[in-house]
Amino acid sequence: MSQTPSPTPVETSADAGAAVYRPGAVEIVVPILFILAFGWVVWNGPAYLMALRAPGPEVDALARRYGAPNMFDWLAVLASVALFVIGVATARRAPSEWQDWGLFDRVSVFIGRITMVMIVGLVAVMTFEVVARYVFERPTLWANEMSLWLAGFIFLLAGLYAMQQRSHIRIFILYDLMPRWMQRVCDTTSTALICLFAFALFYGAWGEASQKFLRWETFGTAFDPPIPATIKPMVLVVVTLVAIQAIANLIRDWNAVPVIHTAADDIDPEELERLRRQVGSD
Repeated sequence: MSQTPSPTPVETSADAGAAVYRPGAVEIVVPILFILAFGWVVWNGPAYLMALRAPGPEVDALARRYGAPNMFDWLAVLASVALFVIGVATARRAPSEWQDWGLFDRVSVFIGRITMVMIVGLVAVMTFEVVARYVFERPTLWANEMSLWLAGFIFLLAGLYAMQQRSHIRIFILYDLMPRWMQRVCDTTSTALICLFAFALFYGAWGEASQKFLRWETFGTAFDPPIPATIKPMVLVVVTLVAIQAIANLIRDWNAVPVIHTAADDIDPEELERLRRQVGSD
């Protein structure tokens, strides 16, 4: 008895996009709490380095600038791990998102949710600085560096989410004309190149990134956030996750039904319906 294959995400995107997605309270609260807990961990990173590394000149230098970890620091670590697990377990797909996913896709989607909340935080910081500077004439010493710090994390993490959603730049003019076996060859080749790039970047940048992290290199400003100590290692972490996500995409899309891409794929059904209502009301 034959089994009817399930429709592909592209085939159902038009119908699914028409639905209204309302995230639950857990999907909103958990990313916010994770950012707060993990932010605490990042800001107190030197405390963990002193606790986990053997005594030496670099550890002594950190000890002169920062204190040893306390109970709240370790609770923040436990809370970050617990909230990440809960976030991955409770992550749901919006109708406009890619509908076929596995365990690692859940990780990428939850990281995407974290990124979305961070964008709100970035806008809030920039708005606060504009109001403080131009309304009250009391500019801050931290808003500019905080904006750069948040924007760096957002830029990196958004790349992982874009890979999971297959929303990165792709050119389909020749790809759609190929038979399915040749499309698989192209997919495998592109995934192999992504993995090769990730390996080369990790191999070449590991020494610099690890040194900046271990000595907790800061930005050298009045606020002095540890942007080099956190962004450099995060580049390697995210590029590795992108390579893993590319492999996961290749595996899950291997037996997918071939899709012919048209200009209609870029049409948002909700936006189209709003335009129709506006034209009708006028």
